[in-house]
Amino acid sequence: MTFSSLMSVARREVLAIAGLALAAGGLLVFASLADEIMEQEPLHFDRVLLLALRTGDNNDPIGPPWVEIMFTDLTSLGSTTILALATLGVIGYLLIARRSGTALLVLGAVVGGTLLNNLLKLFFDRPRPDLVAHIVDTQTTSFPSGHAMISAATYLTLGLLLARVQTRRIFRVYIIAVAIGITFLVGVSRVYLGVHWPSDVLAGWCAGASWAILCWLLAIFLQRRHQIAPPGEEGAGPATAEPDEAFPASPVR
Repeated sequence: MTFSSLMSVARREVLAIAGLALAAGGLLVFASLADEIMEQEPLHFDRVLLLALRTGDNNDPIGPPWVEIMFTDLTSLGSTTILALATLGVIGYLLIARRSGTALLVLGAVVGGTLLNNLLKLFFDRPRPDLVAHIVDTQTTSFPSGHAMISAATYLTLGLLLARVQTRRIFRVYIIAVAIGITFLVGVSRVYLGVHWPSDVLAGWCAGASWAILCWLLAIFLQRRHQIAPPGEEGAGPATAEPDEAFPASPVR
């Protein structure tokens, strides 16, 4: 094995270890919040942040009316309809690109993240905030935030897996940055609109991001086994493209 091959393997292993560490860190934060939530009491920072987004006299959201409209629109990016359309759009792109294995992984990741969120909501059964008025209607329980968790699980999974099929670093960075930005805005909108405690959103981000990272690591594993196509190659099978610096394909043995 040449020196360049050794460096490629080392970078790949560092990425995998870093991904596992991030997923573990997110799960630890989620577990810590869940432990507090089991007491069915809002955390101190929940009250502070929620009230900080309200005016002192009439409990309206801070900012001019257009800000409220903006966050109402942004929160729709975490709705089931929008997430389903985004997922189907990406799956369609992957099928056209002859990446059926990656498309199936995307579908499983999004559906699995949604089912996990529903199970967590049923288990914790936390009431919605009653400290401020709700700007939009809600039907489910509060912890973890479904919009925050499922948008993280969906957009981050889509971003990370789409980045896996890109050969240029600037495209990968852009895709992942957009996914993170949308996920962040959706979560903030839920607190601004008064329908979630900040801890709900933080827990949703942590659980959803951890799920997305685990799906990304699964994609790396499957690419090494040549069960889905590596970056720069259409269809499944042995890699023939040049190794990528940040997400190198496994050398053929």
